[in-house]
Amino acid sequence: ADLAQYMRITPRRYTQLLGDAIEAAMPEADGPFHETDVLDVLLEQRLKVLREVAEENQGGPEPADNIPNELKRRFEVRIVGEGDKHVSLRSIKSAHIGHLVNIRAMVARSSDVKPMAKVITYTCEECGYEAYQEVTGRNFMPMDKCKGPKCVQYNNNAKLLMQTRGSKFIKFQEVKVQELPDQVPTGHIPRMMTVHLTGELTRSCGPGDEILISGIFLPMPYTGYKAMKAGLTADTFLEATSVKRAKQRYQDFHITQEMRDQIEACEGESNTYGKLAASIAPEIFGHEDVKKALLLQLVGGVDRSLNDGMRIRGDMHVCLMGDPGVAKSQLLKHVARLAPRGVYTTGKGSSGVGLTAAVTKDQFTGEMMLEGGALVLADQGICCIDEFDKMEDSDRTAIHEVMEQQTVSIAKAGITTSLNARTCVLAAANPAYGRYNLRRSPSENINLPQALLSRFDILFLLMDRVNPEMDYNLAKHVTYVHQFKAAPEVDRDAIFDAGFLRAYIAKARSIDPHVPKSLSEYITSAYISMRCDEEPSDSRNYFFTTARTLLSILRLSQALARLRFAQEVASADVDEAIRLMYESKRSLFDEAVPGQRSYDPSSSIFDIARNLAAASDTQVLRVSELETRAVMKGFTAKQLRDCIQTYADLNIWQLEDSDQQLRIV
Repeated sequence: ADLAQYMRITPRRYTQLLGDAIEAAMPEADGPFHETDVLDVLLEQRLKVLREVAEENQGGPEPADNIPNELKRRFEVRIVGEGDKHVSLRSIKSAHIGHLVNIRAMVARSSDVKPMAKVITYTCEECGYEAYQEVTGRNFMPMDKCKGPKCVQYNNNAKLLMQTRGSKFIKFQEVKVQELPDQVPTGHIPRMMTVHLTGELTRSCGPGDEILISGIFLPMPYTGYKAMKAGLTADTFLEATSVKRAKQRYQDFHITQEMRDQIEACEGESNTYGKLAASIAPEIFGHEDVKKALLLQLVGGVDRSLNDGMRIRGDMHVCLMGDPGVAKSQLLKHVARLAPRGVYTTGKGSSGVGLTAAVTKDQFTGEMMLEGGALVLADQGICCIDEFDKMEDSDRTAIHEVMEQQTVSIAKAGITTSLNARTCVLAAANPAYGRYNLRRSPSENINLPQALLSRFDILFLLMDRVNPEMDYNLAKHVTYVHQFKAAPEVDRDAIFDAGFLRAYIAKARSIDPHVPKSLSEYITSAYISMRCDEEPSDSRNYFFTTARTLLSILRLSQALARLRFAQEVASADVDEAIRLMYESKRSLFDEAVPGQRSYDPSSSIFDIARNLAAASDTQVLRVSELETRAVMKGFTAKQLRDCIQTYADLNIWQLEDSDQQLRIV
């Protein structure tokens, strides 16, 4: 315990001691154990020359004595604070200088990986003597005099030449990390710290990652003109010894055997889909269909890359439009925490540059460099944008390209490039007048351009209606959560924890389902019926069905097939996808606008049957065909049976062929 404490206080000294001890204890290599590189060839040649010189001088120094250990070393020694508590950047004080510290932070930006010199090799142009210089910091003073025996004997001022191939370089990367939002005190701005990554730790994290770092907290004196201004003060940095992601990416997610058994047990259950959806923000009451849509967004569809280079996205975009107080922001924050790469931002606090990319000047090189915004940081993750309606129109247009092409094209300050932004967008917005006004048309309520709305796969309209029974259950749920800081006991048994949910989604995303040929006709007819059902005269119809709607149905169907771990999309998946799309706008028809007929399931199903009969020019309908159309519109089988029985009792139609056909009287 004392040794571990001493190693935490003086880690650099113990790193050097351990390296020397390992070097001394390591046996001689009896053969090549890795690919021979340039340093090995040069080292072998040097030892050969030094042995010949030693034999001539009789009793000279051992051949290997002149060569630094750092040049021969093929391993890295790091002291890691395993098991220690990770603290915030604000907790690191001047008393920790030289100590081993563990911090939890988010990567703000990272530099390119560059070579950093560790051992410089010089060759004398007169006698050919090789000299070595170990570099311990960012700067060094080159050697100017040859210390070879001949040059020392004859006092030659021979010039030393640096040998690039004979020197040793290691990979070096500089990373800027900043405090996590929950670590910043009220009224303060997040602090930043420079982290130096070397060797195999480089490229272990990228901008937007939440990481756990172990490292040595060290001072870095200013140089040049800055040193004159700084006086006795010095900058600080962290020399990293270990870097881990706090939230693993789906492709890197390791599923334990216990978790795998639990997933296999869930596969056989009938209501796994509902339980997984209920596990998203269980403290929030209701919103079953919204949570199902968010679950499908986390699972995602399948990316399709065509032979000609065209790419069809599999990521889904969801927009929650609703009255204040329906828990939109809480849902967004929960999804951002649940996703491995989740970025949460607000519309008013985000500019177009802040969402896409900004051109900044690098403080070390002075070169112009690109710094990714929120959408670029959320690459292969999810970007949650709250208060979407409060954004300026000029800033909102930056999202158009990201949502469909999934790239950010930049042409600024001489930099012309295209950045990847393969992200799902989850947006929350309020109607134009604060609350949804049923006396106005959707185009007046929803203050967003149609070009942007068509890019969302599914748009939910959440209205706060007076319903005594629902209000009582909601109030009871909220008071329970405030009292016990958890969802009610009844719901807690039917939900999964966040770790299991991530593991299930990670396994589901590894499945690549396809649409069978037999189902293509079914999806086509469903899409055509959706197009035909749109009445241009209906003032409530603001959501036009386009070809993007067809792609949305395919993506939702593929996500549902992934949840079942199925290789093929089933007709039930398509029905559920279409039901979700209709359910998202159901609240528009829950309460009638004055002067219009109120919403009634039986009447709506009868309208579907009447339109179906008129389209086929017949008075006889098959119940199975009517059921398919009714389910697509979001009605249940029970509502269909009630409708059939109600109108049969009124003698409006008659049942034939063992209740398999309807004849309209």
